[in-house]
Amino acid sequence: MLASTLVLIALLCAGVLIKVPYAEMSPGPTVNTLGEARGEPVLQISGRKTYPASGHLNMTTVRVTGADYRMNIFESVYGWLAHDSVVVPHDTLYPDGKTEEESTQENAEEFSQSQESAKVAALNELKIPVATRVVVSTVVKDSPSEDKLHAGDVIKAVDGTAVKEPGDVAELVTKHQPGEDVTFTIVPAKEAAAAEKAGREPEGGEKITIRTAKAPAAEEGGKDRAIVGIRAGTDHTFPFEIDIKLADVGGPSAGLMFSLGIIDKLTPGDLTGGSFVAGTGTIDDAGEVGPIGGINMKLVGARDAGARYFLTPDDNCASAAADTPSGLTLVRVKTIEDATKSLEQIRTGKTAGLPSCATG
Repeated sequence: MLASTLVLIALLCAGVLIKVPYAEMSPGPTVNTLGEARGEPVLQISGRKTYPASGHLNMTTVRVTGADYRMNIFESVYGWLAHDSVVVPHDTLYPDGKTEEESTQENAEEFSQSQESAKVAALNELKIPVATRVVVSTVVKDSPSEDKLHAGDVIKAVDGTAVKEPGDVAELVTKHQPGEDVTFTIVPAKEAAAAEKAGREPEGGEKITIRTAKAPAAEEGGKDRAIVGIRAGTDHTFPFEIDIKLADVGGPSAGLMFSLGIIDKLTPGDLTGGSFVAGTGTIDDAGEVGPIGGINMKLVGARDAGARYFLTPDDNCASAAADTPSGLTLVRVKTIEDATKSLEQIRTGKTAGLPSCATG
């Protein structure tokens, strides 16, 4: 008996002390985009008439263990057995050895971009014009563009050719050979920000000449590719102010629900008819809904919060349908238009025809 007790104690100690390369995901809080968070409205719109909205359009979240946290054997086994959590390899959540700080920064950037796209998608759905321009999104350290171009600079033209899409920049730069000069016509970020604040498009432009460099890896066939070391993106001038106030949330998965909340605030009546609808999904400027991670944890969180319907990205449908919490109806969506049509069916009680999710 003494030997067995000592072995048991040794196993218990090992279970606590031995760390395993796994992380845990569990349901996070849900937030009603039509309501308040920490005492202030999540969506704040000024300069345009808004309408009161009832019901719920809840975005959903997932809690994850930190990058620096290492689970022990007992925690991982408990997580595997629990229905309301998922244990995954640590590298699934933090690939390439990312630190928690790096992951938090990346999630914050994705969250900010998702808000921008949510606004654009919502206003496009309402046929409200939004001015779009190509900007410098990031500048690579030690690249030819460092100290010449800056994040937020508006790119008007490359070598005198007007730029309309981010992809135009790379196409025009790669017409050069490495070592050749390329000329950018830009509006500096500060001037562009001032114009945006005044509600007008940035005007003018100054010419910046940059000597191209060779890409780190040659393209197929051994052909060298010219680069300047920037990533181009888009920025927008909105006809009125839309602020999204929500702290301690990261990633792009709230885009769809933000868009729907904005539409509800800007149109008479209620999109939901007072129903409790939750959902998730990335969204782009064109209103296309994309897949997200942790769908099953978000379903549990939505059900526990009281949701009856869950707007589910098409690419997540099979996984969601395989383990749907009782009392929750999945609604398949591919676009923001799909979502608004489904909400109309929910609002009018014609739910028999809602697009559903299927396994497989």
